[in-house]
Amino acid sequence: MTTRWLTPEEQRAWRAYMAASLLLEDAIDRQLQQDAGMPHLYYSILSVLSESPERRLRMTDLAERLKITRSRLTYAVTRLEKDGMLRREACRYDKRGSIAVLTDEGFAVLERAAPGHVETVRSSLFDRLSEEQVGQLEEISAAIARGLQEEDGPRAAADDVPWRRRSSPTCP
Repeated sequence: MTTRWLTPEEQRAWRAYMAASLLLEDAIDRQLQQDAGMPHLYYSILSVLSESPERRLRMTDLAERLKITRSRLTYAVTRLEKDGMLRREACRYDKRGSIAVLTDEGFAVLERAAPGHVETVRSSLFDRLSEEQVGQLEEISAAIARGLQEEDGPRAAADDVPWRRRSSPTCP
């Protein structure tokens, strides 16, 4: 098989993307650590749960939404649970499954952290782009995500995409 090397234009675009994504993630993580004492992943967990019905979600579904391994999620959830921001409940229909539930304390922490997080996202990303570029960013990001999801779709082995593993139906 022949290697399809990047063209000079593609190499510049790739490096610009990598620099921007790493710097943006660092800016968001630093802000959340400073303002809320938590990394971006923990904020994301709380945020996803806050948008879920009854602020609860099966752990496997949470891992899939966040695109992280179940072991990484379990570690983060254990820390958040210890801090009182969420709790785990057993799934009534699957003895192996568990549900992550956002507590009132966790929701309050999220509400306090959200304004600073949104301001960091706005000032670090959207304030630097024109309206047209925001639309292009959405279009480009959606195309990449669609392509990767199709690539990791039904034909992908569970071991290849750990957050897609499902052991049983969703628990209410």
